Amino acid sequence: METSTFVYDGDCAFCSRCAEFIERRIPTGARVLPWQFADLAALGLTEAECEEAVQWIGADGSRASGPDAIAKLLGDSGPLWRFAGTACASRRCGRRVAGVPLGGPQPAPAAGGTAACSLPQEARERLYGPSGRPTAGS
Repeated sequence: METSTFVYDGDCAFCSRCAEFIERRIPTGARVLPWQFADLAALGLTEAECEEAVQWIGADGSRASGPDAIAKLLGDSGPLWRFAGTACASRRCGRRVAGVPLGGPQPAPAAGGTAACSLPQEARERLYGPSGRPTAGS
């Protein structure tokens, strides 16, 4: 794989907002895309893995999930973000961001749906294209 890929849940409003922030503010060469629009087989991922946590597939073939995936994404970015990635790798940051209190697992808050919510793969690709972006004329 020539480009690293960060995969998130496009049906989760929080995850989608974070992905928008990443695309606007974090200088990374990685592709950032919802798993609902990703070729999971080509990435070596399953729906279950992607529903469980964000995923990182590095250009070098490295893999990470959850807070480790966030740390890898930040580590692939500018110097300030690399520092944040190092801090996140401690898992304290990632566990808090993921909605799991540092004291241990508790129910996560309910996530909101997005436009990609509940659309079959064929309909998503027709509306948004295989990349997850709206096609011309949509």
